[in-house]
Amino acid sequence: MSTQTVQMTDRPTLSEQAPVLLSRIAGYVAHRTVVIGLRAGLLRGIADSPGVSADELSDRLGLDPFYVSVWCRSAFAAGILARGGEGGYGFELEPHLDTLLLDIASPAYLGDVFLVCDAPEMFGRFEENLASGRRMWWDDTTPDWINGVAGAGTPFYTRLVPAGLAHVPGLAERLATGCRIVDTACGSGVGLVRLATTYPNCTVVGVDGDRHSVEVARERIRAAGVDDRVRLVCSPLEDMVLDEPAGLVVNNISMHECRDADLVTRNVAAALEPGGWFVISDFPFPDSDTGLRTPPGQVMCGIQFFEAQIDDQLVPRSTYDELLARRGFTNVGSVQLTPMHALTYGQVPPAGSGG
Repeated sequence: MSTQTVQMTDRPTLSEQAPVLLSRIAGYVAHRTVVIGLRAGLLRGIADSPGVSADELSDRLGLDPFYVSVWCRSAFAAGILARGGEGGYGFELEPHLDTLLLDIASPAYLGDVFLVCDAPEMFGRFEENLASGRRMWWDDTTPDWINGVAGAGTPFYTRLVPAGLAHVPGLAERLATGCRIVDTACGSGVGLVRLATTYPNCTVVGVDGDRHSVEVARERIRAAGVDDRVRLVCSPLEDMVLDEPAGLVVNNISMHECRDADLVTRNVAAALEPGGWFVISDFPFPDSDTGLRTPPGQVMCGIQFFEAQIDDQLVPRSTYDELLARRGFTNVGSVQLTPMHALTYGQVPPAGSGG
């Protein structure tokens, strides 16, 4: 009886719960304000001209001045803009938001995450198919979705190459000497370009099962001038067979999408030279209720709405420890790069090790 009394006492009251729910509505309003600011160029316009007034901004962008003033007020209320300019009648971005929302080269970039969350593929299709449970695959998505995901995934590559890979014992030296690198689920080629330019002594192979993404990657590597050292293979990872062994295979935020992760890991092991490394860069989905209630956990739960539609889910990081060990990888280890980004790595036993 006493336990039940304590539990009832600990429950929030109506007056305590209402502000929590109101904050969720405020978060949605802030999210939509950022999305409009990104798509309409409002955030970029303010970043380029700190202190600009709403009227000046609307004139430069060819937008309705009244609507722009409404947007600016909402962005100020959300903590996106600060007062600035002569007399404090203009606006500027709050500190670091130009980096977080506009600088895709920064490892902290989040701009495309807002756009991806607002795309129909994230929540709209999920709601439409809530009764039927209809699934889709990447080739059912729009080019805007592919481009948005590439942008959202770019900081993962930025953190991975070279700083993240430098955490793997012995790998940096091997990459400096030169070897073959395979980027599995390479998508539109952002990582291929980064790998090729960061490790000039290496050749790079990109493997992806989506033909549209492969074609986008082909144009990207050509534009970057690294097509002499980068080769593309259009193939599901479950069918991947390479003609030469690799010193490193990486998978960036896609391992959880494999239809058969065990088979893919076996294919990776077969593709590696003795002593070669497999590095999995992915979201570390919370494995506890406490973790789910954190902001990173809440965002990852949002990602699950899309993942469910392609018939998979993010997984806890420790899942990859078990996967690599099961497939005979040694020296398995991990490192947390951010609350939403972790690496798991393992090594094929060197020749003559008896592994």
